[in-house]
Amino acid sequence: MAINLKAYGKTVLEEAERETEGWQMTINGKFVKGQSGKTYTTINPSTDQPLADVPFATAEDVKSAVASAKAAFPGWKKLHVDERGKMLKALSRAVRERAEMFGMLDALDCGNPYQAMVDDANKGAGLLEHFSNLGMELKGQTVPTPGGGLNYTRLEPFGVVARILPFNHPISFAVGKIASALIAGNTVVMKIADQTPLSALLFGKLIQEHLPPGVVNVITGDGATTGASLVSHPDIHRIAFTGSVATGNLISQQAGIAVLSLELGGKNPLIIYPDVDVQKVADAAVAGMNFTRSQGQSCGSNSRVFVHRDLHDEFVSEVVKRVEKIKVGHADADDTEMGPVVTRQHYDRVMHYIDSAKSEGAKLMTGGGHAKGEDLADGYFIEPTVFDEVTHDMTIAREEIFGPVMSILVWDDEASMMEQVNGVEYGLCANVWTNDISTALRVGDDIEAGYVWINGHGGKRFKGAPFGGVKNSGIGREHDTSEIRSFTQEKNINVRY
Repeated sequence: MAINLKAYGKTVLEEAERETEGWQMTINGKFVKGQSGKTYTTINPSTDQPLADVPFATAEDVKSAVASAKAAFPGWKKLHVDERGKMLKALSRAVRERAEMFGMLDALDCGNPYQAMVDDANKGAGLLEHFSNLGMELKGQTVPTPGGGLNYTRLEPFGVVARILPFNHPISFAVGKIASALIAGNTVVMKIADQTPLSALLFGKLIQEHLPPGVVNVITGDGATTGASLVSHPDIHRIAFTGSVATGNLISQQAGIAVLSLELGGKNPLIIYPDVDVQKVADAAVAGMNFTRSQGQSCGSNSRVFVHRDLHDEFVSEVVKRVEKIKVGHADADDTEMGPVVTRQHYDRVMHYIDSAKSEGAKLMTGGGHAKGEDLADGYFIEPTVFDEVTHDMTIAREEIFGPVMSILVWDDEASMMEQVNGVEYGLCANVWTNDISTALRVGDDIEAGYVWINGHGGKRFKGAPFGGVKNSGIGREHDTSEIRSFTQEKNINVRY
């Protein structure tokens, strides 16, 4: 029997507020308020109405969280990886049991459609399970020694790890992105996105129930105060950040000699050769733009589409048909395929890019304004937007918009097209569509990106395959064994007989 999602959302908010004792942070295995008593309000982007008041963590709260994680570290480190893995699996099961609740909190708090956020909760749980099984891969090596003796290496955890998360997939990232640090034996202070804190605060209750006190601490606040205090703390020697290039640059300046991994922005190309099925590639281009999962607010979205001139007209027509069928609505509605962007500030930012595209001569094919409907008037709804006749010198072709805006560029000379593909500061993902295997492999090699799909799209990634970017798209890889190893330090031990 179908549930009333609006009523369910109200119930979820009330229950989560009770379970978090009034939306409190988790430090040392307990719910705590900010020491200053300062709070801020998180807003429902579908309605522009307040959802909850949450703590604003100051430098003193950060010190408390780090001290808690530091105190918990020796005991957590000494546990065998199998014991750590058992706890993480139990935590994963608890997340799956509450996937609908987490999904609703994220729908209300960040604007992504409800069912997509339920899927996100399960995706985060899946990563937790994945890494909980890989602890025995933390192996050292032996090194031959002249004249006898024994030389061997060990992989050891850093201690306290700072995990700083973005707004676009709140529960998925809160759950999945702590897994590798924990299985490697580190403890964690997790600063969640100030725009979307609710699901991670509820996750704090599960952390308290399934992990020893202090192993994971959850704090809320902004970047200027909370984040800066965390990354500059002298007991933080490993920092993992997902977010914008600008913030990544700032963290690298604040962090001193801490080891960093940065998963940053993308301006990802989808390249279409003239030998493909237009229907299939149109489906892939729309799916890979993430209109219906996160309103284009994804670093993996194929926001630049390079289509060969022979297919251009048909392709554009097919893409527009698909985009115009997308149902925009409140994130907690049954039939919503695309919700609002996350904040009023971000809405204004995306609309600024749309205005710049119009003024610079791009051809608006569909969208480009506030989504229609009286019930959408107060929310941060932007129509799914497609621009044609985009050229490489335009702002929307070079800068990351992080919104529901696709740019279509036409090509007929491969060398010039590849120069444009690689002619941006980003290098996260890329997509190549062709039925010629030689072309696919050659172009895949030539693209400056960390992750390339051949005849696929950015909505499909796989556990165990390394994900990360080059150039300004970041440092380091996630989702595979190299991610676990990145949360360890190598120690060499030399024994003389």
